[in-house]
Amino acid sequence: MNRAIPTLAGLALALSLALGPVAAGANAEGTITYRHETEAEFEHQIATKQIKTAVINRSLRSVRVQLKDGTYVLGKYPKHQVPQTIARLKAAGATVSLLSKKEGERQAYKSKKHKHKIRYIAGGVVIVLIVIGGAVWLIKRRRQLD
Repeated sequence: MNRAIPTLAGLALALSLALGPVAAGANAEGTITYRHETEAEFEHQIATKQIKTAVINRSLRSVRVQLKDGTYVLGKYPKHQVPQTIARLKAAGATVSLLSKKEGERQAYKSKKHKHKIRYIAGGVVIVLIVIGGAVWLIKRRRQLD
C-alpha cells in the first residue's frame, strides 16, 4: 500500500502533463484577442482600406475591427460621429454592423466591473494573519509570565 500511493501520484502527474496542453489548446482556439489602437491608427486603416469587418458599440464608443490580414483590433471613434464613421467604413469596403443597445450596455457593464477584487481578498488574508499572529504572541507571553 505504501508503494502504491507514490506510483498513483506519479501516474496522475504524468497524465496531467500529457493532457494539459490538449485541454489548454481547446479553450484558446475560439478566443479572439483584440489589440488596442489609437484613433490615428484607426483612421489610417480606414484610409488604406485594411478593414474587413467592423462592429460598432455605441455605448462604449468603440469599434471591434477584423483587418484583411486576419488580426483583430479595438479602436475608438470620435464622439457623436457614428453615422460618419459608418459611412467611411462602408466607403472603405468594410462590412459594418451595430450592436443593439441592450448588447452594448451589457458589454459596457462588463468592462466597468470592479477588477481589483483580488486586492481585497489579499488584504483580508493579511489582516487575518496579523490577528492570528497577535493571538499567538499573547498566548505565549501569558504562558511565559506564569
